[in-house]
Amino acid sequence: MIAPMVAILDDEPEIRKMLSDALEEAGFRTATFGRATEFEAALNSTAPDVCLVDLGLPDKDGLALVHRLALESGAAIIIISGRAQVQDRVTGLELGADDYIIKPFDPAEVVARVRVRLRSNRDTTQPASVANFEGWQAHFDRYVLIDTQGCETPFSHAEGEVLRLFLDAPKRLISRAQMQETLGGAAGESFDRAMDVRISRLRTKLGEDPKNPRLIKTIYGAGYIFLGDVNWSTPPQ
Repeated sequence: MIAPMVAILDDEPEIRKMLSDALEEAGFRTATFGRATEFEAALNSTAPDVCLVDLGLPDKDGLALVHRLALESGAAIIIISGRAQVQDRVTGLELGADDYIIKPFDPAEVVARVRVRLRSNRDTTQPASVANFEGWQAHFDRYVLIDTQGCETPFSHAEGEVLRLFLDAPKRLISRAQMQETLGGAAGESFDRAMDVRISRLRTKLGEDPKNPRLIKTIYGAGYIFLGDVNWSTPPQ
């Protein structure tokens, strides 16, 4: 079995080496990049399983790169940044990142979070990767929603994790604790905010009324419930 590939994008050589050494010792393959242009060029021939992205890049805006990865890549995205403000973390999650680690960090923590993201990927990768619900199709192999007119709306890996959780358990209450246990990450305000962001973005993409959503309902003090009927099918070959 081929070891998962982790791409590391950071302009500091010491951090790249520290992360690469820790991840390779834990059994991962790594590829390191100091500039966004090098990283983007490598994506034409390499498909990493996880991308570790620093926001303070010398040649491109890190947040813009995260957003592009979220829309175009099936890789999990973990931001590693010295920006510790809550708004920076929220913005990163809103743009599609799966996790946000603040510098300085312990390499063991990064390894643990990479493992959580890969475990989450395996848990949600099933043969039936197309869900049909309320006039929508969700293609988890391509990360797109398709409406009745055939119009496609991409969703990020992070949004797909939450959507899959709902579609696997329609009409059942899903608590915050269940979401944290299934999706990983540390429980607390940051995790709750990340879930709020992802659910808000999913509602927007599904054309939901933000004041009175029809499909993804908030049960205050308890969690969420998805009210649509769901049928799973395999994608056409």
